[in-house]
Amino acid sequence: MRIAAYVYPGWHPIPERDESFRPGFTEWDLVAACAPRFPGHAQPRVPLLGTYDDRDPVEVGRRARLATDHGVGAFVYGFFWCRGKRVFQDALDLGFLGSPEGRAAPFAVMWANRMPRRVLPVRRADLPVIEGDRLVPSDVEDFVELVAYLAERYFARPNYLLRDGRAYFSIFDTNFFLRELGLDAAADAIRRARAWLRDHGFPGLHLAAIEPGRDVIGRLRDVGFDSVTNYVFLPDWKGPFLQDYTEQAALRAAEWAGIAAASGLPYVPSVSPGWDASPRGADFGDARPTKYPWWPVVTGESPERFQTALARAVRYAAATDASDPLVFVASLNEWSEGHYLEPDTRFGTGWLEAVRASR
Repeated sequence: MRIAAYVYPGWHPIPERDESFRPGFTEWDLVAACAPRFPGHAQPRVPLLGTYDDRDPVEVGRRARLATDHGVGAFVYGFFWCRGKRVFQDALDLGFLGSPEGRAAPFAVMWANRMPRRVLPVRRADLPVIEGDRLVPSDVEDFVELVAYLAERYFARPNYLLRDGRAYFSIFDTNFFLRELGLDAAADAIRRARAWLRDHGFPGLHLAAIEPGRDVIGRLRDVGFDSVTNYVFLPDWKGPFLQDYTEQAALRAAEWAGIAAASGLPYVPSVSPGWDASPRGADFGDARPTKYPWWPVVTGESPERFQTALARAVRYAAATDASDPLVFVASLNEWSEGHYLEPDTRFGTGWLEAVRASR
């Protein structure tokens, strides 16, 4: 049984955000500035080990070692790519892989096929949740180029995460990828990428779809996907503003088998310690917009409740994939969205202790 944690690589300055905000801006500014917005609101979230620059191999290695010591068996880094342009790459390339811990621990990448937000905290409620200039266009040639880049830079490493001997790779916005290319072209892109890997002596590809929509979920196997999973799979996005952790975790778990049945593919469960993206949105008071990042907020989270949810996912994975069971946690360090395993001042190392106890 492997428990893999997603990693957000956005905890260092990049030129694009220096230009949009101020030189040196990171989302730590948002985390520190978030005040409680309703009675009992658990804000701000304060890192017990302090804030850090995720390009720093010493600090990243320290946190990776703590996570692996508590049972995190792999790290899945968000990988921002838009037709050859990368952002936030230094978190993986310098911080994680620059540390002894990162050179040894299993890791994989998830294609974050969106560009980072250029306005934070979000101040306009009239704009779409995902602005058009953040969407990442692709085509057959671009996808093959992406997979080739990943293979040469990451798949070739001895600690890259394999499933059944194939390099694990997931697509964050599977729906947009399939809509952008169309199902036939997406299938062609995946076939060509696999052929490139074979022709150049790399491992095969295990391709995972993240949260596919109802209109495409039944076609994933034909297109070339190998499994289905989620990133954050906890809140009811159209439900009430405040949602109870235990209730929502149980409701989402009840959907796992249905997702597997609808896709005809193995479902790999993903569990989150919490959800609260308040730091990413300006404070509108009681007039808060009914959409991301203001709505909803999950309350009542705790390491004990998280352990229960994660143990349920571990049992599901063991029962449905006896050969190579895998569970995801979203995430290791999404502090500005309120889901993280890294120690905080509320619970200490409790989130990581829950991982160790759930196995």
